[in-house]
Amino acid sequence: EAPYTCPFGKARSIREGADVTIVGVSYMAVEAFRAAGYLEEVGIRAEVIDPVSLSPLDMDTISASAQKTGRLLVVDNGWITCGAGAEIVMRAVEAGQGAYPLTVRRMGFEDVTCPTTPVLEDAFYPNAQTISSAAFELVNGPGEKWAPAGKGAIEAAEFRGPF
Repeated sequence: EAPYTCPFGKARSIREGADVTIVGVSYMAVEAFRAAGYLEEVGIRAEVIDPVSLSPLDMDTISASAQKTGRLLVVDNGWITCGAGAEIVMRAVEAGQGAYPLTVRRMGFEDVTCPTTPVLEDAFYPNAQTISSAAFELVNGPGEKWAPAGKGAIEAAEFRGPF
């Protein structure tokens, strides 16, 4: 008899790429997908992975992509300390154990209280613009800054209202 495998335990690549792997946890998968569109404008091909489940966590898919690109950006919709992003980054590093070069970064909430005003929220929560900027720096090296020019919040442009 075959062992039981959880149907929700398989991560899925929602966009193919070769320059950087972006893993988006929960809603951050949507923002990561949007960020990949921005990155395409500057010639960076981002692979976007939705882990689908954190337990079980499909590290095989994530590690294979990280090995392919050599760069891993994990974006969590929680605090960066002790969160899912930290766990995914650590498991990817452990899986490689020096077998291939890997540059990593994680994004999420800073270790402060959640803000309550729109201006502070823009600085606190990761979004497609901040994700694409972080991925650009990961690909091009520390200190290399870029942001999508003239881009407002893409979700505001996509929103059609409840009525």
